[in-house]
Amino acid sequence: MITDMTTLRDALREFAEARHWRPYHTPKNLAMAMIVEAAELVEHFQWATPEESLRLSPEKLAEVRDEVADTLIYLVELADALGIDPIAAARDKIIKNAIKYPAPD
Repeated sequence: MITDMTTLRDALREFAEARHWRPYHTPKNLAMAMIVEAAELVEHFQWATPEESLRLSPEKLAEVRDEVADTLIYLVELADALGIDPIAAARDKIIKNAIKYPAPD
């Protein structure tokens, strides 16, 4: 069962291995695939107003959910290919952003 980043990464490794895709999962290819999926995600909101984007139909929400999953999958695979821990990277980036953009008093 996939319940966290580690089990997701491991499931994706197994999935790619079973299909002999690992040779194609280079950082370049994974980054490009992730951007394609992110663009497909953006298409769902392209001409929506901010209010419309908050009130998606159940069908549209299901489509957006799939694109979020596709984008996340490629991001996790890219991080794995480069030996990056995405949780640690996000934590470190939040700290950098807090210094760069301090909260107003």
